[in-house]
Amino acid sequence: MHESERARIVSEIVTAGRRLAGGGLVAGTAGNLSVRVGDHIVVTGSGTDLADLTPARLTVVDTGGAVLDGDLAPTSELPLHLAIYRATGAAAIAHAHSPSSIAVGATHDVLPPVHYATVPLGGVVRVAGYATFGTPELAANVLAALDGRVAALMRNHGSVAYGASVGEACERLETVEWLADVYLRAVALGTPRLLTGKELDAVAAQLERLDYGRPPG
Repeated sequence: MHESERARIVSEIVTAGRRLAGGGLVAGTAGNLSVRVGDHIVVTGSGTDLADLTPARLTVVDTGGAVLDGDLAPTSELPLHLAIYRATGAAAIAHAHSPSSIAVGATHDVLPPVHYATVPLGGVVRVAGYATFGTPELAANVLAALDGRVAALMRNHGSVAYGASVGEACERLETVEWLADVYLRAVALGTPRLLTGKELDAVAAQLERLDYGRPPG
């Protein structure tokens, strides 16, 4: 990894960490980020508070998890990050213990589709089965929930999302938390109307027709 590329990635991760903390998606050390570049992965160090994230709290590992550079051990959720990288084309991953996501994940098997913003995530967001943090079992459960999706909730734990950049991964994580919060507000008012599979399919077709979210050119 060239020094200029590493400096860019480090800057993006630091910005992303502070973004998640500033948005209330993480509190203290309850969250982690990573970016993959070839055979190297830059990941937040263990015990890192994303609100105070600095380049010194980032660690570089290889795809097997061996530390290549950095003064800190990698996040305890490294097995989860590595599993997602092995199974998908992800270039970056964001994981957080977001309040509304935890609440929905502790009570539901999916995040009910109260809004069509779930469609760009691949469809209705699933809840991964519970397993102890930092274990292969948790990683396997999350991969099952991510099948065909770019984000998932984690039972009694939080949420995770991946993308082509750490910014995109964070944006998707924010969407999951927003959807969870909207659902909780709707339930507080009554029984929410949920979008049907046919309606979600129509949204997907409309997004494709409009090339939604892509820059002109």
